[in-house]
Amino acid sequence: MNEKAPSPLAQYRAGLARGELGYQVDADGRPVFYPRVTAPQGRRGPLSWAVSGGLGTVYATTFISPKGEPAYSVALIAMDEGFRLMSRVEALAAEQVRIGLRVKLRAQPGHDDDGPYPVFEPLELA
Repeated sequence: MNEKAPSPLAQYRAGLARGELGYQVDADGRPVFYPRVTAPQGRRGPLSWAVSGGLGTVYATTFISPKGEPAYSVALIAMDEGFRLMSRVEALAAEQVRIGLRVKLRAQPGHDDDGPYPVFEPLELA
């Protein structure tokens, strides 16, 4: 019987469950993120998997202050491997997150049907 391979999302989440940030690489060695089945336009397939070292730099940031709740950061992280992802920086007050801050991955367990997801901490605190 021909067994179906797990979806790219399932493979990505399995990596996060192990504490690894997986990303894909196109046929020319360029990083591709968010996980997908086929190479995006302008890229050549097939896509293969790689594991990030987990280090990056805050490329852009803001914070959100919901009424009656603590503020939280929203940050675009430029990973050292050459791709970017939206996440948040924790272990630091949201208002103190700055562009250029070096950060390290921490995989956060998901809740209910949500899988694990990546968050970041300042490298000095990690």
